[in-house]
Amino acid sequence: MSIDFNKDNGLVPVIIQDNQTLQVLMLGYMNEEAFNKTKQESKVTFFSRSKNRLWTKGETSGNFLMVNDIKVDCDNDTILIKATPIGPTCHTGATSCFNEETTKGFLYQLENTISQRIDDNDDNSYTNKLFRRGINKVAQKVGEEAVELVIESKDNNEELFKNEAADLLYHLLILLKAKGLSLMDIEAVLKSRIK
Repeated sequence: MSIDFNKDNGLVPVIIQDNQTLQVLMLGYMNEEAFNKTKQESKVTFFSRSKNRLWTKGETSGNFLMVNDIKVDCDNDTILIKATPIGPTCHTGATSCFNEETTKGFLYQLENTISQRIDDNDDNSYTNKLFRRGINKVAQKVGEEAVELVIESKDNNEELFKNEAADLLYHLLILLKAKGLSLMDIEAVLKSRIK
């Protein structure tokens, strides 16, 4: 990976994108030292122009950006980092520094919440209790929700239909976890079908 740090006084712009939702979270700048530290520690470190020093995102707040992937553009002078944010990215508490709150990608956040409740074996969690009952019970619940969605589709109550669709998706995510699969696995299958 070759990056041209000579074009703009040793700094290159860095776009940070949420690894799962693909939402643009922020823009910062890196010099070569910040880039090397980012690669070494797998935490995004910028060169702060206002502080005139290296600055690891989250060093005071704990809201780190954990690196998943690094790409360089075709001119070798801009970096794209896909990262997993630990907490909100913006100092205002917003998900994105562009003040963009979106439901796009929410299914991935929900998938993470489901996984966490199961992995933590949360006794108070409906999700965990259903999962612990075994794959047959989880699959049965998906079937029940699918039937309820079909029934609601025949009526004209949009709210009930949307709620049943949400229930089906929720339980399908639990079933995917039970099968050791993820939403990304299913997206890959759908993507492979595009001709």
